[in-house]
Amino acid sequence: MKIGYALTGSFCTVRRSLSVLNTLIENYEIVPIVSEAISRTDTRFGKAEDTLMALTDVCGSSPIRLITEAEPLGPKTPLDAMVICPCTGNTLAKLACGITDSTVTMAAKAHLRQDRPLVIAISTNDALSQNLKNLATLLQRKSVYIVPFGQDDPINKPHSLISDFSLTEKTLSLALQGKQLQPLLI
Repeated sequence: MKIGYALTGSFCTVRRSLSVLNTLIENYEIVPIVSEAISRTDTRFGKAEDTLMALTDVCGSSPIRLITEAEPLGPKTPLDAMVICPCTGNTLAKLACGITDSTVTMAAKAHLRQDRPLVIAISTNDALSQNLKNLATLLQRKSVYIVPFGQDDPINKPHSLISDFSLTEKTLSLALQGKQLQPLLI
């Protein structure tokens, strides 16, 4: 099976996401996809070029980095499923509102045209505030599956949610069967 695997700019979780990818590559052909932030931004958590090289090494191909490269992932180059791990609040909001102004949102839009599973592993500091309505919108959407999530630091970041990335493969497996992994809240 061919799986699109997208990373967005939750830089503190990129290493965990790459660990998930290393597990998935054992059972799936992976098409790597990165947001513009991941492809261009160096942070205290790592350099963009290092992330791109790691993706290329694991997947055997360079990540999709441009909107024009992502658009064919629908009917022309279909994927069996797509995973966004991590998915930032910004990307979550764009997906909920149908905005396709980035590589990852275009890949997701193109993919969803085929009613195939989109698995989202959230990592956002505003999921229980500004982005709660967007999470609720996506929870209701056909073909969208969420990796179970919980508060990562309720005292210091009371609005923050993060998916348990270790549940990504199990969520993907069930999504391919049209089922949401439960419980959703952990």
